[in-house]
Amino acid sequence: MTKRNVSILLATLLVMAGAVIAGSGRNSSEIPAPPAIGATIEEFTLPDVDGRDHSLKSIKGKNGTVLIFISVQCPVSNAYNERMEKLAADYKSKGISVIGVNANSSEDAGAVKAHATEKGLTFTILKDPGNKLADKLGATRTPEAYFLDGNNKLLYHGRIDNSQNPAAIESSDLRTALDAALAGKPIEKTEAKAFGCTIKRA
Repeated sequence: MTKRNVSILLATLLVMAGAVIAGSGRNSSEIPAPPAIGATIEEFTLPDVDGRDHSLKSIKGKNGTVLIFISVQCPVSNAYNERMEKLAADYKSKGISVIGVNANSSEDAGAVKAHATEKGLTFTILKDPGNKLADKLGATRTPEAYFLDGNNKLLYHGRIDNSQNPAAIESSDLRTALDAALAGKPIEKTEAKAFGCTIKRA
């Protein structure tokens, strides 16, 4: 390979790397690490898709809250739409609220609202302008879940389950964590690496 070809190849790789970083808005090294399991998540206020503000205190469940970072366009997040809706329905009566959070700067409130209507998502979905909550929680993927107890202590962080394909689920990590907490038992797996699309940060 000639020196000129090497230079062209390096330039191309640099452009591609820049596009990856631009696609997520910020270099991943600039995103804060997630809070440690057991940390208390501070109060926050975010708008819903109609622009109404909601504090964590106003939307949390008496037995806990699940925050799930979701996306309009991400195929992985969309593969979980039915599972997230079922999760919200199953645990509402058990005192656990499921809240969607859209932190993608490329998806405005109107698109998020239309997507929720189209996909039949009835749980509350908040917008995270400027990725403030995503930064606070160190969220990088859609979907990515955080389970807080009734006192906002982080009990579980990570994936919903082990497979985008419902037929291949072998480990329902989030549900297992919720059930253990409701039964007053320790959560054996408090973290499981989330997978999906990167959050498109501002």
